[in-house]
Amino acid sequence: MKVFNGVNDRLIGYLGNVSEQGLMLISTLPLMVGADFELHLKIPADEGPQKNIKLKATCLWCHEDVTPQHFDAGFSLHGAPPEYGQLVGALQHYFSFHSLPASA
Repeated sequence: MKVFNGVNDRLIGYLGNVSEQGLMLISTLPLMVGADFELHLKIPADEGPQKNIKLKATCLWCHEDVTPQHFDAGFSLHGAPPEYGQLVGALQHYFSFHSLPASA
């Protein structure tokens, strides 16, 4: 999922991980640790218009990824909107293993 700069709408990177309190971003440029960012998630929709989630976050760490010329950055969120919590729940459900009902 793409993540954009909330100020100029340019691509910053891609979601690598999410939680209720923060997220990890994978980018092609290192990001400044300690800096505040306005992030914009554009969520594709099967039907209707895409959903947009705007977040304010502080970069807590940034280091080189195992993939050459890529960087991982961890962010702490400031007052994320309810739509972000719904996204986190949906992604956790989608990427979880669910046991199949037992056959009788």
